[in-house]
Amino acid sequence: MRRGSKIPNFLLFFVAFFFFHIHSAECLDEPDTSFAGDGAHTPSDTETEIMHLDVLKGRTSENRANHPGYLYPQVPLDVENYPVGPEGLQLEQVHVYVRHGERTPVGVRMNDPPASISDHWMMCKTARRFQDSVSSLLGVPPEQIPRLKEGEPGSEDILLTTKIVERKDGTAVEGECLLGELTDLGRQSTYNFGRNLRKLYIDRLGFLPDTLSNKDSVYFRTTNMPRTIDSLLEIMHGIYPTHKCQPNAAPSYLVRNGKDENLIGNTYACKRLEILQIGFATAAAQAFNPSLEPLDKKLSKYLGGNPIRVDGKPRASGIMDTVRASLAHGVKVPPEFTDKSVVDVIEHAIVNEWFAGYKTEEVRRLGMGRLLDDIARKMQYKVEHGESDPLKILVHSTHDTALAALCSTFDAYDEQWPAFTASISFELFKKIPESQGGFSQAFLSRLGSPSPQHYIRMRYQNKNMILPMCAQEGDHLEGHPEFCTLSAFQARVKELTPTDWDAECLPAGKT
Repeated sequence: MRRGSKIPNFLLFFVAFFFFHIHSAECLDEPDTSFAGDGAHTPSDTETEIMHLDVLKGRTSENRANHPGYLYPQVPLDVENYPVGPEGLQLEQVHVYVRHGERTPVGVRMNDPPASISDHWMMCKTARRFQDSVSSLLGVPPEQIPRLKEGEPGSEDILLTTKIVERKDGTAVEGECLLGELTDLGRQSTYNFGRNLRKLYIDRLGFLPDTLSNKDSVYFRTTNMPRTIDSLLEIMHGIYPTHKCQPNAAPSYLVRNGKDENLIGNTYACKRLEILQIGFATAAAQAFNPSLEPLDKKLSKYLGGNPIRVDGKPRASGIMDTVRASLAHGVKVPPEFTDKSVVDVIEHAIVNEWFAGYKTEEVRRLGMGRLLDDIARKMQYKVEHGESDPLKILVHSTHDTALAALCSTFDAYDEQWPAFTASISFELFKKIPESQGGFSQAFLSRLGSPSPQHYIRMRYQNKNMILPMCAQEGDHLEGHPEFCTLSAFQARVKELTPTDWDAECLPAGKT
């Protein structure tokens, strides 16, 4: 459907607010330890295998051998098969939204036998040693600090340190990960994503310069969570490693305060959105728990005897979080969770729990409206200023919830949970007008000829998205429905942009 439907008011009062805070583990990075409990048994290292990872050895083939029935999808950015625009279209600007790389589960689940998935993940040996500047370096120009050598003034104030996770019993093992932390594999895959961006937009298309000389031509932003920050740093290094940046052109990355964040559906700052999401989560439990009941005989033995439910303990989404993280790292999971017929039933339920709200106009406006307005405004600025606006690529490190919400908001969601390093791109193209009668386009424009037409192409997981909002004749490039006209895109974004976000976010909504 093109337009979201009106939300029934009775959905809004089903459940107390605390329910949603348990529900929001992925987006808000709150560890879900509800299964473990205060008195839960935590297996020792002799009872469950401590998980180790070698990120460079045969992950894909090993995963397929261990899990022939189901492999959590991981779709690297495809450079070779990227479809260039039709003749006459020139790429002007690219907005990229990428989910962070592989991480550990955000909570401890299924660690007891017979599942025996360890709560100690020894997969974070990379980037554990840090070089930090301390307060006595405040007088040293920032650009000089990374280049200080031993013996130079200020070098004695570089703090070398190592980050190590301490367990609750006081022991510590170097290389262990925190809950929800980007692993060595996640660092590698996000670096590879950055490298593929470089291969595509620099090596193949020549859209970006080989060496960065103007840091205003790139834009990097992330949510304020360690796994997305670390992912973005890897991506940045993949696109423009240090030796490909001129001395004064090293790019910065941007982070917003929580109340201003728009890279996710911000329930922290929008109470109305929180209430709506609670209602949809409760409705999903009522609608889909019956479909999960037949799985209890197969799965409850791995859940401490508890049934698997949308609102269970642990929640079905939390169980799948552990399963996905394990499969992504080649960690053995109970065979039932490699049965596609089982996984599909669970995924269908939790996708509806998290994203059914984005089929409604109000959730779209409150959850994604401000982000889409950002995209449209930056593209419009590029259209108006042309080459005088140097900004060419914008890369945002975010979460699975943002990618699914964006796709659903444009009626292009495939109802599958986004993979690690899954990405969406919005590409702005300009149609190059043909010269007329030997006169240059510049001369004709001075005579009042129309300005060049602009188009936007949305891509997700290496696929062009054909958006219903651009289906009508005149709303897309003739013969190429994946290329929306900028005007059609902007018109829909305007409908989705809150005129007074603070007012619409009041618990009762805008009256």
